[in-house]
Amino acid sequence: MVLLWILTGTVVAGVGSVWVAALLSFGIMARLTKHMLSFAAGALLATALLQLLPESLEAGVTPHLLFALLLAGVVFFFILDKAELYHHGHEHGEHGMDLLDADKMAAATAQAHQGSHHHSHHGHHHHADGRLPSGGWAVLIGDSIHAFGDGILIASAFIADWRLGLLASLAVLAHEVPHHMGDLVVLQSSRGDTRGALIKVSLAGTVTALGGLCGYFLLAQFGQYLPYFLVVAASSFIYVALADLIPQLQRQASLRDSGAQLLWLLLGIGVVFVVGELAHGGAH
Repeated sequence: MVLLWILTGTVVAGVGSVWVAALLSFGIMARLTKHMLSFAAGALLATALLQLLPESLEAGVTPHLLFALLLAGVVFFFILDKAELYHHGHEHGEHGMDLLDADKMAAATAQAHQGSHHHSHHGHHHHADGRLPSGGWAVLIGDSIHAFGDGILIASAFIADWRLGLLASLAVLAHEVPHHMGDLVVLQSSRGDTRGALIKVSLAGTVTALGGLCGYFLLAQFGQYLPYFLVVAASSFIYVALADLIPQLQRQASLRDSGAQLLWLLLGIGVVFVVGELAHGGAH
């Protein structure tokens, strides 16, 4: 039963986030685009600080060891980020993307269509065989590596408690949506094919389920270390929120935009808190 929960949670987080991103980028939900970073940051911080870390303490990890592991985890993900193995690339700066500006997202999408016609008129046929340009492969490889790690973290949460796994899946889905939005537009810009971009990013998202399977069998052998896996998961969520998402919210913005960011941040925290309380209340 736990394995079924893990597979469900990882597929929803990995592939579902891609489809939500597609709706935000190209569909009727585009007006919510600029709020997703705030919501994701709130959900990640709340899941880490209100759910994962308390669960680790209740499992017997001492406070001194817990915070030492938390610090080590943050440093570890910082090193991975420096090695370009973990960075989400929400900004896609080399492509001129900025997910905080919904108008720029729409302009980039339109430009992608124009770009495809422009290149066809100038005889650039070097991608006609279906191959992705190097930037496209970098996006997909980066997605796959991070999705695999997310799958392991979700598996560790489900093994501890299915309710905790549910919240971890929600947090992963929330923070994957913004960077998948950038990925979709980048791939569409390189090929001018929205459907193909959606399929490729969705396939990369399925690696989350593979990570979940590996995490399940890994923790079956080393189950006594589960509380420490939860601390690692918390450090991952905290690092992504503080190093990747919130800095993008700190850019110059009007008072109205800042207020909206705060409201969506609190909404992310509130959703995790309410779901957690309802789940624990139902258990009791």
